[in-house]
Amino acid sequence: MPDRKMFWRIVRRLFAAQRGRLLVILLALGAGAALTAALLNLEVDAKSRLSREFRAFGTNVIVSPREQAGLTAIPATLDESIAQQVREFPAPPNSSATSNLYFVADVVSSATHQPIKAVIAGSRVEIKGSTQTFGVVRALNADEAVQHQKLCLVGSRAAQQLHLQSGDQLRLQYAGREEICRAAPVPARADEVDSQIGIDLEAAQRLVALPGKISMVRISVAGTPREIRAYIAALAQKTPSADVHGLRQFTDAEARIYNRISGLLTAITVLVLALTTLCVMAAMSNVAMERRNDVGLMKAIGGATRRVLRLFLAEAALLGLAGGVLGAAAGILLSIWLGKTVFGVAARPRLIVYPVSVVITILVAIVSAYPLRRLASISPASVFRGEA
Repeated sequence: MPDRKMFWRIVRRLFAAQRGRLLVILLALGAGAALTAALLNLEVDAKSRLSREFRAFGTNVIVSPREQAGLTAIPATLDESIAQQVREFPAPPNSSATSNLYFVADVVSSATHQPIKAVIAGSRVEIKGSTQTFGVVRALNADEAVQHQKLCLVGSRAAQQLHLQSGDQLRLQYAGREEICRAAPVPARADEVDSQIGIDLEAAQRLVALPGKISMVRISVAGTPREIRAYIAALAQKTPSADVHGLRQFTDAEARIYNRISGLLTAITVLVLALTTLCVMAAMSNVAMERRNDVGLMKAIGGATRRVLRLFLAEAALLGLAGGVLGAAAGILLSIWLGKTVFGVAARPRLIVYPVSVVITILVAIVSAYPLRRLASISPASVFRGEA
């Protein structure tokens, strides 16, 4: 206990002896911690933000029949029990699935009165524990709610081809069967939906006389590319009768973009840490030169070399702790400002970044204290003779 008290008393005296140089070291460590925390926070935030932005593009996993039929009006189908299995299968948060039945039917509008071939997409959103029909996906306006009309969501190109206006009546005809709905044009999306007419899944099954059948289940899975691949593999084992595959253009693009961003930020972080280490090491070298007499006196009165070095390592660790605590807090605030300035969206503070940045700063401070090892070779006699 007395040795421990004396140890920390000497450490306090070391801080008081050379305040100017130690302040320079503290500033260098704080600046390094700030940049490290800012870059790490941007890197971690980019991972979740990219995943969320790519999910806005929609489907990235498809569950389809294993054997496709020939070129017929109705492709191969799956049983709706597959959709039930997908709905009950554990998925990452913010994931969703849609059951679809696709076919080609004659469409007669109140504007043209002539049958035109069009792709019909029966849809139902599968939510864990429940389902939503196609009509629920779109908010109804007051007139439609009063009339209780079935809605057909008409893509922009299909609406132009049929000369449709909102509220026009559509007749969907297939093999002598017919479904009537009211047109609700949707804005252009620049994908296949622009050429389709969307109706409720049950109505589509009645029209083609395929109750309980679907063409595919389209899933939007949130998560990293590795998490998505793991989900696909697990779901494929759960549904061996279906083909489960991902849309590689989404998952691969997400992985490439994140790897480039992550690689750039990691390289800059390493460069910042290297420069911080060199700056602190240069300052420590000056400190070592100025403390030769102190070390010689300590060794002359019986201080062991390892205890002397332990004093200076404790000093460096405390400097790293102080610089890390202050710098990491400033760095997280800096990352929020950088995200808003550079990317237009403020980065969210990630709690894991703060302790990691503090620990890294402490390690940098300890590594930077390497010049203090030169003090171990000082001879007390040479110090007293003025030769050291």
